[in-house]
Amino acid sequence: MVRSQLQGRDIVDRRVLDAMRRVPRHWFVPPGWRDQAYDDHPLPIGHEQTISQPYIFALMIELARVQPGDRVLEVGTGSGYQTAVLAELGAETYSIEVVERLSLDAAATLSRLGYAGVRVRSGDGNGGWPEHAPFAAIVVTAAPPRIPDLLKQQLAVGGRLVVPVGRHWQDLVVVLRTGSGFTERTVLPVRFVPMVGEAQKG
Repeated sequence: MVRSQLQGRDIVDRRVLDAMRRVPRHWFVPPGWRDQAYDDHPLPIGHEQTISQPYIFALMIELARVQPGDRVLEVGTGSGYQTAVLAELGAETYSIEVVERLSLDAAATLSRLGYAGVRVRSGDGNGGWPEHAPFAAIVVTAAPPRIPDLLKQQLAVGGRLVVPVGRHWQDLVVVLRTGSGFTERTVLPVRFVPMVGEAQKG
């Protein structure tokens, strides 16, 4: 997977590649799909949610530029796979999942695999996790129609928000918080499940 799907494209961060080698992706997909766990496409994980293809996870984490000791917020825990990769990178990881059953299952899987230090809770990720802000990076795994301002405000100066944005057509966007405001950069078109809750209002 790492050699053909990540190195074979444009993922060059050695730490990201090594972290994804270490995380057993097959334990983060339902039993009926484990024979496809390392294939180059998303997979269903129940509750109308999916686990993204490995390349997209690697790209988003590389764009976030996570360093050991960074406090990182993940919006959309899903099965917990990306949460585990962030933990392997040495991040102090906080993860929010709107589907309570997925949140509970992900927390159990992460604990069973030894990722006991991550913090997972159920809730609407649009509001972030303000009591633990600011974050050096925020990675969002579902698409809001526009960039949630509450998430931008929880970035530390120099921090990055990586988020798919749009309704039917989406772009992967990187927001950088500077000393004087924010900059935005569009990376490539993507397709994610919609971000639900407050993100869909207005």
